[in-house]
Amino acid sequence: MIRILFFLAAVTLIALGAAWIVDRPGEVVMTWQGWRISTSVTVALVALLALMAAMIVVWSLLRYFASAPHRISEYVHERRQLRGWKAISRGMIAVGTGNAHEAGRSASSARRLLGKEPLVLLLSAQAAQLGGDAQAAEAEFRNMLGHEDTKALGLRGLYIEARRRNDAVAAFSFAEEAARTDPSLAWAGEALIEFNSRNGAWDGALEALNRQIEAGAVSKVEGKRQRAALITAQAMESELTNPARARELAAQAAKLAPDLIPAVTLSARLEGREGNLRRANKLVEKGWALQPHPDLAEAYALLSPGDTARDRLKRVKSLAKKAPTNPESMFAVARAAIDANDFKQAREMLEPLLSDPTQRTCMLMAEIEAKEFGDHGKAREWTARAVRGKRDPAWVADGYVSERWLPASPLTGKVNAFSWIVPPESLGGPVLVQDAAAKPVTPMPAGKIEIEALKPAPSKPLSPSGTAAETLPRPKAESKRAFSPVVAEPPLPDDPGPELDGDAPAPRKRFSLLDWLARPAS
Repeated sequence: MIRILFFLAAVTLIALGAAWIVDRPGEVVMTWQGWRISTSVTVALVALLALMAAMIVVWSLLRYFASAPHRISEYVHERRQLRGWKAISRGMIAVGTGNAHEAGRSASSARRLLGKEPLVLLLSAQAAQLGGDAQAAEAEFRNMLGHEDTKALGLRGLYIEARRRNDAVAAFSFAEEAARTDPSLAWAGEALIEFNSRNGAWDGALEALNRQIEAGAVSKVEGKRQRAALITAQAMESELTNPARARELAAQAAKLAPDLIPAVTLSARLEGREGNLRRANKLVEKGWALQPHPDLAEAYALLSPGDTARDRLKRVKSLAKKAPTNPESMFAVARAAIDANDFKQAREMLEPLLSDPTQRTCMLMAEIEAKEFGDHGKAREWTARAVRGKRDPAWVADGYVSERWLPASPLTGKVNAFSWIVPPESLGGPVLVQDAAAKPVTPMPAGKIEIEALKPAPSKPLSPSGTAAETLPRPKAESKRAFSPVVAEPPLPDDPGPELDGDAPAPRKRFSLLDWLARPAS
């Protein structure tokens, strides 16, 4: 609306100006080279305006033709850019769908049209990876190192390729370079922590973790817990060689993560050795209130080495009162009662757990039967029930079950990966249980079954240059070994019938009238 008003106002002013000039006639005379030109003011103004318009048109035409080569060049360049970006788009979609041929063709087109654009290098590397050409992919990632904006991407690609070919030293160096280039790269920090943890270099892992926390790549809560786990590992390593440093480190770890059971247990044990029983008791009681655990109960019972079994039972009962309904409290009191030969109290503690007993409950009942009455028959019965019973919580990380807590997963190197949970069932199919009439099968002892694929590789220290001195285990996807499923066969009957020996007489056949009538006449 405002624009229309301005337009009408401008037209009105122009009309008024033209009317004012027409109402005031005049003459314009020009003499040049013997020529005398005379005209009115109005015609002269119109001619001047027409001349100016013609000059503008001519100048525009001259500029148009003069800039035509540049505009044609820009048009061709823009078309090449458009075709190149379309090739990148097709290539990325092909990589996502797993079409290696289309990805390689699109990468070639994009490289021809766009040159060494960062996305062209990335597409070329991914197409080479999809096609299984590791050397070409590594060459593309190395080309990225020459550009500041793609250097981190190239280092990550080289790190992944090094991991794939099990070159731990190269992978470690690429991750270290990436961490120096950009400390906020989470993958680089995790890789350094993993390599150091797998080789037992807890100082290097802690240094890498601190850089991650400072850069904001790890949250404060998670970083504090991982620091506590690494400090606990340092304390465990120096427990025998430097007890004073171990006690200081364990106390620091327990302060960072009061619910980290290994840190609290180690700190309490070391404080008890120094005679600081009050502080040790306080640490265990605080940890027990957060999460009851058998390691805490054992440490609490053994804080005073000179105590008798009855004294230890009394101490454990006082600890169990802080979580009376927790099964770990019942297990702890039952264990201490068995050691003190108070089998009645041990049975009372385990009685609420007998409705759905776990392996640990069954083994404790077997021990009670064997020690109290010497009834080895019932003890064997409880042991057999333990084989088929529910599993108790254990330290589990990435499917690996450990008898004791470890600072990092032996499979992935992840820090603080172990959790106190019930291990997942490892059987892939149903188990056929034999009935009472079937021939009994001797079970394998619990806790001795190990899966070869889950065994951690032995750790080795870092080389003097600070790089890892061992190669990584091959990923499971590359393993050539196949495990066929084992299916239990149904039991055979106890008495399949008499065996016929060669010397034994054949069984006598009963007489049949129909057979006698049907036989041919002799």
